Amino acid sequence: MQLRNYIKSFTNLPDKGIQNTVQLLNEDCTIPFISRYRKELTGGLDEVQIGEIVKYKLQFEVLEKRKTAIIKELAAQEVLTDELKAKIIAANDLITLEDLYLPFKKKRKTKAEIARNQGLEPLAKIIMSQRAENIAEIAQKYTTAEVKTVTEAFEGAQHIISEWINERTDIRNSIRYQLEKFAVISSTVIKTKAADEKAQKYRDYFNFSESLSRCPSHRLLAILRAENEGFIRVKVEIDDEKAISKMEERIINSRNECAAHIKIAIQDAYKRLLFPALANERLNLAKEKADDSAIQVFAKNLKQLLLGAPLGEKNILAIDPGFKSGCKVVCLGAQGDLVYNETIYPNAPQNDLKGASGKISSLVSAYKIEAIAIGNGTASRETEQFIKNIKFYTDIEVYVVSEAGASIYSASKIARDEFPNCDVTVRGAVSIGRRLSDPLAELVKIDAKSIGVGQYQHDVDQTKLKIALDSTVESCVNMVGVNINTASESLLSYVSGIGPKLAENIVAFRTMNGAFLSRNDIKKVARLGDKAFEQSAGFLRIKNAKNLLDDSAVHPESYEIVHKMATDNHVAISELIGNKAILHAIQLENYVSESIGLPTLKDVLKELEKPGLDPRQKAKVFSFNQNITSINDLREGMLLPGIVNNITNFGCFVDIGIKEGGLVHISNLSDTFVSDVNSIVSLQQHVIVKVLEVDIPRKRIQLSLNV
Repeated sequence: MQLRNYIKSFTNLPDKGIQNTVQLLNEDCTIPFISRYRKELTGGLDEVQIGEIVKYKLQFEVLEKRKTAIIKELAAQEVLTDELKAKIIAANDLITLEDLYLPFKKKRKTKAEIARNQGLEPLAKIIMSQRAENIAEIAQKYTTAEVKTVTEAFEGAQHIISEWINERTDIRNSIRYQLEKFAVISSTVIKTKAADEKAQKYRDYFNFSESLSRCPSHRLLAILRAENEGFIRVKVEIDDEKAISKMEERIINSRNECAAHIKIAIQDAYKRLLFPALANERLNLAKEKADDSAIQVFAKNLKQLLLGAPLGEKNILAIDPGFKSGCKVVCLGAQGDLVYNETIYPNAPQNDLKGASGKISSLVSAYKIEAIAIGNGTASRETEQFIKNIKFYTDIEVYVVSEAGASIYSASKIARDEFPNCDVTVRGAVSIGRRLSDPLAELVKIDAKSIGVGQYQHDVDQTKLKIALDSTVESCVNMVGVNINTASESLLSYVSGIGPKLAENIVAFRTMNGAFLSRNDIKKVARLGDKAFEQSAGFLRIKNAKNLLDDSAVHPESYEIVHKMATDNHVAISELIGNKAILHAIQLENYVSESIGLPTLKDVLKELEKPGLDPRQKAKVFSFNQNITSINDLREGMLLPGIVNNITNFGCFVDIGIKEGGLVHISNLSDTFVSDVNSIVSLQQHVIVKVLEVDIPRKRIQLSLNV
């Protein structure tokens, strides 16, 4: 099968789009570049569709590599027939391919192999023919010094028959079908662990049973985690009698003594070989599906978090709150540079409100602070209340900022390189302040798995997770664009066509030569060739450049077209940019050429209206209910402000300003049926929730969305 047809069988995308996208990918073009600047070639495929092509292209390549290896192995064994080779080449998935290879696969010393070595394969063939009478007399001829009795001869022959049955594709597919449609997953608690405190969070699965095909991804992952942690035993079951009966219908066509021996072999094949392997295969497929679902949830959440509302370039005072150890305070310049740090002790046990208040007031004045960011961890509410009680001479907005992953950053090599002379508490406070200024620029420095906006992220396929999260970060970075003169190595490394090494070279060039003055200057960076420039230039911004297009998403390859548009309308480019009257009057058809079509021209025109526009919203101030400080203050029926801080397939979690978060189950998101939580809420959304139930012993809060 050709790659194009393989991809089309899964995606149903147009042939031209698939073919041209594959060619671009083979030329080392990135997904953001292809989707943004090669719409004519792809037919306007978006990042998701191109991502699907990438996924199935890789899948196809793995399949083809395995086919080549199997054909080579079978040829070496001298068992490769033209018919078998044709079947292998036509195989459309790894399961089918491995089934074809199974009869020829080198096996460890099995019961069947031992029986063959004892000369019992001819007896097995006679039994399988189902035509022999007096089979006991025939079996007597196969007794030897090793096979002492007829019973042993029959046992050996049955083992060989069991292996043949196990290798039959039709039998395997029949059991696969029953597992797919009727398998039940069940779990029981390990009695010695039932009282374990850690096991209690899994107590819903101490005596549990459900159709495997209907088991939601989060539930399956929870069950498998509980099993891995040693609290429960898990089984996958189907109707064994029905499965064996169907096997007998396919295999047995006589009523003589041979049939009785084949029945024994069928039972053995099913219980010893087929069911254990295929039940495990089905569970692995269910786990793979659950992984994909969980990874998709994580990627969606990560995207929303990365595209969180930035405050922008402001002088920020950031506080990492605490009690006994005090609150670490840092002052950041508009570019996020650390200009001062201090520790104050406004909370218990010191309660130095006067000293801390005076210090904050003087810092706000001295460093012209425009906003205050407070981490949402320990002592957050107390510190927020303390700050809001200070009377400032100017309007200072106070924001509570998520600390998720800040401790990971503060101890990382990136943080040590940025602030070699500061301890982890100072670095953590800096991260909190920078997250308010620009969440994307700061969060890319942290391993996405550590941000904590997914479900069971440590239980899913880690390779798949990394690919999905890296792709999400890359998409977000390139969607927003990057100021090449202020961006960190971490941020630059996600720009299309750049990567870690070129990001390092860009920062080194910037440090030695000063700011880049134009996009053409980027070509001077060591090892940044024409291909890397082509892929990256449109996503890199040069603020206050002589050429205004250098601070836009217009790619340098389209500059000439913009110049022509300006010339044709008798204005300078500076007069063309933002001039809707002129832009809306331009007849794009007049500028279509072999290299540039209408899709690109429409993008250029849209960008000229608002060049370099940040697609993200602006940060908004939020306040929790100041009367609610712990779970003990909650009462059923209360309406409370909250922030959505995690989204799963079964609902969303909401921060209501206390240690414990509340769950809005998917059934409580709306009065109507909800299939996708993301269609109702988004990460960091400000919401009003109603308290439905408070379980203080288990520290669980059930909420509903008040709409």
